[in-house]
Amino acid sequence: MKQKALWLNQIKGLCICMVVVYHSVITFYPQLNLFQHPWSQTLSKCWVYSNLYLAPFRMPVFFFISGYLIRRYIDEVPWKESIDKRIWSIVYVLVLWGVLQWIGLSQLSAWLAPERDLTNAANAAYAGSWVEFLQGMLTASTSLWYLYALVVYFTLCKLLSRWKVPMLALTILCSLAINYLPLPWWGMNSVVRNMIFYSLGAWYGASLMAWVKNVPIRRYGVLFALAMVVAFGLWVFTMPLPLCLLSIVAIMRLFWELEQRFSPSEKSLLNVVGSNTLAIYTTHRILLEGLSLALVKPLNTGVWPPQAELALLLVYPFATLLICTLFGLLVRKLSSALFGDLFFTLPAKLRQTATAR
Repeated sequence: MKQKALWLNQIKGLCICMVVVYHSVITFYPQLNLFQHPWSQTLSKCWVYSNLYLAPFRMPVFFFISGYLIRRYIDEVPWKESIDKRIWSIVYVLVLWGVLQWIGLSQLSAWLAPERDLTNAANAAYAGSWVEFLQGMLTASTSLWYLYALVVYFTLCKLLSRWKVPMLALTILCSLAINYLPLPWWGMNSVVRNMIFYSLGAWYGASLMAWVKNVPIRRYGVLFALAMVVAFGLWVFTMPLPLCLLSIVAIMRLFWELEQRFSPSEKSLLNVVGSNTLAIYTTHRILLEGLSLALVKPLNTGVWPPQAELALLLVYPFATLLICTLFGLLVRKLSSALFGDLFFTLPAKLRQTATAR
């Protein structure tokens, strides 16, 4: 990997870590209804609210970098090659892991929580039939909606690159409107809300990157701080877009400054994680579901001693992050060593077939 790209890869590593923590929190703490230690409920609420406050810093910068890294395909690479590398390859992983998630979560539920009612779960991974599964996947009602979004965003950005300014204005309006007029599908709401960040990276990423690197912090530090306060206030009133945009600037400038002071290494933890975001993203949801189902029932029946319960609630997101990261890296390594990376890369025969079409 080129030295100049390491700091971006480290940001990707941070983003996927926040995604894993997000899912570890929402699949575990809200399911608890019995707390033996007097601090356990307060600690659980702290994790839930912290997870909420991290939302503007999680997906926006992830999508901005995703758009920035594919801008060459938008401007220079012809459609035939772009469809092969930026559409079919992602669709393949989306469909494959969509099916694997569905099978995995269904089996885990039947094994660890057969009494759980999933008939109203709006997620393709909990579908009761192939029809429900397909409906969930087509409407982005899947834990893999990020991959769904990448396909949609790339296609639209390449098709509409001649009309960048009006389309960017439209994505801004959609990102604001979706908070007040949501669609029936939760995943599609996220797709609509986040397109502005991918579009910025794909169409104006180079200019914005240069500005982020060179803007004098000391001159505009107070102004930026005031803007963050105002943006946070707007976020409280269901208008997260300004805070999301500022978070992109803040995180990217922070990592850029760190790179100038500390020479990054390809073997650094965040870089290794950032190089394997796809494997961690696709595998972590199944693992988290299993861990949650295995732990929630004994906790809700008071089997754990109070001190052990408190300790678990304190470290659970960090412990699951470590487990999911190691598991994702292991799956990717086994996929590459034993199956020609079949689980994360479109096979050559399928690629040739898709290209021929």
